[in-house]
Amino acid sequence: MVLKKQFPYKQVIAVRTDLRMSKGKIAVQVAHGAVSAAEKARVSNQDVWRSWLREGQKKVAVKVYSEEELLQLMRKAVIHRLPYSLIRDAGMTELPPGTMTVIGIGPAKSEEVDKVTADLKLL
Repeated sequence: MVLKKQFPYKQVIAVRTDLRMSKGKIAVQVAHGAVSAAEKARVSNQDVWRSWLREGQKKVAVKVYSEEELLQLMRKAVIHRLPYSLIRDAGMTELPPGTMTVIGIGPAKSEEVDKVTADLKLL
């Protein structure tokens, strides 16, 4: 029997699929969202950030279908006082400058992040 590890903390990165970004572009945008949101968590709640680092930095990539969905997630993150980072592309490759591509939410307690992201489908 394989035991599934429990992760009290996690980070979720929501990716806009309507932009039809290449796999490489998605990877880079997810990295921007993960690092930027983690940095905000480090500054605002170092105990949570450290715990998340120690347990393996759980991350989950999910999909959204529009800019409006990203903005809805941002509003929910604010309401729930979760660290987040909304990423806008620099416009040097596939997208126009300023295009909102992903939002990183957390790291934070998994149950708190789930209040904002539980209904989203995996990327």
